[in-house]
Amino acid sequence: MARHREALTAARSVRGGIALPLISLVPLVFATAVFVWPLGVLVARAFDDSDGATLAELWDRTHAWRLLAVTVGQAAGSAVAALVVAAPIVWLLSTVRLPGSGLLRAVVTVPFVLPTVVVGVAFRALFDGPLAFLEIGQGWTAIIVAHTFLNVAVVVRVVTAAWQRIDPREIAAARTLGASSARAFLDIVLPRLLPAIASAFALVLLFCSTSFGVIQILGGGDASTLETEIYLQGVGYAKLPDAVALSMMQIVLVLAALGVARIVGPTRVPPSGAGAHLRSPRGGERLVVVGVLAWIGIWLILPIVTLLIRSLRPGGHWGLAGYRALADTTYGPSAYSSLTYSISSGLLAAAIAMVVGLLTATALTRTGGVIAKVAGTLSVLPLGVSAVTLGFGYVLALATVPYEIAASPLVVPCVQALIAIPVVVGVMVPALEQVPDRLRDAAAVLGAGPLRVFVTVDLRLTARSLAAAAGFAFVMAVGEFGATTFLARADTTTLPVLIGSLMGRPGADNFAAAMAASVVLVAVSAAVVAVVETVSSAPGRRALGRKGLGRKGLGRQAQENRESTC
Repeated sequence: MARHREALTAARSVRGGIALPLISLVPLVFATAVFVWPLGVLVARAFDDSDGATLAELWDRTHAWRLLAVTVGQAAGSAVAALVVAAPIVWLLSTVRLPGSGLLRAVVTVPFVLPTVVVGVAFRALFDGPLAFLEIGQGWTAIIVAHTFLNVAVVVRVVTAAWQRIDPREIAAARTLGASSARAFLDIVLPRLLPAIASAFALVLLFCSTSFGVIQILGGGDASTLETEIYLQGVGYAKLPDAVALSMMQIVLVLAALGVARIVGPTRVPPSGAGAHLRSPRGGERLVVVGVLAWIGIWLILPIVTLLIRSLRPGGHWGLAGYRALADTTYGPSAYSSLTYSISSGLLAAAIAMVVGLLTATALTRTGGVIAKVAGTLSVLPLGVSAVTLGFGYVLALATVPYEIAASPLVVPCVQALIAIPVVVGVMVPALEQVPDRLRDAAAVLGAGPLRVFVTVDLRLTARSLAAAAGFAFVMAVGEFGATTFLARADTTTLPVLIGSLMGRPGADNFAAAMAASVVLVAVSAAVVAVVETVSSAPGRRALGRKGLGRKGLGRQAQENRESTC
């Protein structure tokens, strides 16, 4: 018994070796260099130019409180609309077994990973085309509808995950005791979903409060939020103190939304096992399923189909003029060269995000120390900081370094990775939390070193989550629009930046080219999401003991370790 305790103590010591402070320092240094430094330069420059004006005075002259109310109001309206639209989709994916459910999840997920500029183009085509009779045109209604399209996936993924963790035996017991389906849902299911619903609401409010591309394209020049006003004050009026003051207010709003999401949401994902029981639709339920599928088609597929049709029918005539225009180099790089650069920089950004995000997630789940918590907080903040503010910071910060550094091909991928890292952390933290400590202990007792334990236990058990995180990191990087707009040069123009530029040029040909480029970007994003969903839902080994990492596998590892030591 004493020998067993000594071995277990040694194993836990080895297991903790992988979470050395160095692991936490790597993401901390990255976040400091790529996030804190440019923001610090911007804030310092703003205070130098402020002429002694206080923060309250800057807020007063920029009408910050009115902008805050408008920003929160439209974000809250968008969040409520997203909850309503997502409700039947959540029910379908949580309770009904359907063929092609992976494809359905991909259809729901694609809008979330699309660049906001593409979504703005799609809904402008929709409201000027098939839905012109609604006379929505441009304005807050159009903006809220587009935000709903963008964020339905957030609600579906968060709430569906919570629903699938409810033990179906509790519902069956309630039905046995005489409760109707509605009563069982209200008494058992809904109370367990409320934290997830509140968390999804807070996240959607966060994303909508920092929206830029959608409001720029669909606002018609009259809609103003904190984000658009930051751009106007900084770019239009060159008033950096005013822009930075508004950014500070926006950061407080974002931190509040993140705090609410963390407080009301689950802090740890329970192990899978019970889960909701998926059943085939019966009787009248089939009609409900058909209705939900039609609902998905109207909200999530129709805008993309309209975008495709408008790209093939510019000016009212069918043709490929928009796609031929993608090869045009009159105003700079062609769309095809921008797509090539977007893919290459997106791959590099995804690789950076995976390394930094995985180290952050490992530090958070294995140490929980102060450095790890600081690194984790810094990894999430880029989600809520104005992309316009960050872009300004990079312009000022890069002006202070040698040209070789400012012109480095790593600058744009690092900025894109900054946006993708929170996604990687969000995917990998729950996955790593579900890895049983006893398996790490067993591997360490049998002689595996810390790195070997991490690779053969943690990474193999979370392989699907790793693949999903990499895929989402890539599409998020490819679609980044705000900050890269300030950094783009002739040879580093990404496709979203080019689309935004085309939308700002007059003429039907430029509009057709923007439509065609948006379709290309949608196709790339949809292909990646489809692969991610296929990998995530594919059947495979769920436990180490089935093959390769069972008792025999660990024994072989121990033998190899002893031989290598000798």
